Amino acid sequence: MSSITVSDQQASAKATPAKIIQPAWVRALHWTNAVAMVLMIMSGWQIYTASPLFGFTFPPSITLGGWLGGALLWHFAAMWLLMVNGLIYLALGLATGRFRKKLLPITPGGVISDAKAALTFKLAHDDLSKYNSVQKLLYTGIIIVGVVIVLSGLSIWKPVQLHWLAVLFGDYAIARYVHFICMALIVAFLVVHVALAVLVPKSLRAMIIGR
Repeated sequence: MSSITVSDQQASAKATPAKIIQPAWVRALHWTNAVAMVLMIMSGWQIYTASPLFGFTFPPSITLGGWLGGALLWHFAAMWLLMVNGLIYLALGLATGRFRKKLLPITPGGVISDAKAALTFKLAHDDLSKYNSVQKLLYTGIIIVGVVIVLSGLSIWKPVQLHWLAVLFGDYAIARYVHFICMALIVAFLVVHVALAVLVPKSLRAMIIGR
């Protein structure tokens, strides 16, 4: 009887497909965005090095473009990819109701509770299709940061033609600081995001990519 039961359980497990956490369009846009973001960050570091805001520059080994002109070409090329990809993501996220279902509601109590659980390694990961409050806050925040970095970048790129946009940030110089701070926040988010992806058990990662 036990062997029959085990066989039945194995057959049932094989018949039940793995739960796909993210739909195909989300995964495609996610990886396109990741590539564009890395290109923009590395070329942006080269642009920053040509005219630093602070008392440091980035080593050539982690920059892209080789010199200011080359970095600008890479930056602008990746900018269009990021903007088009981002607009598609925002449009589909709003049209499908994904943002509302995945990112709302966010409550201070929920964020504090889940943050404490995460720091004490007690945060459950039973259902990866649902975001905890900390994830909701981070993902919502990074979307806002993404919008701000694009707007500040446009005001730096065209400070005369888009003077009204530069004025929203204070002036051209302040827009540069805002752009740099947003870049730093995105880099920090990417580091945490990758670290958490590595720490998630392999079986759960398989569920995420639908394998």
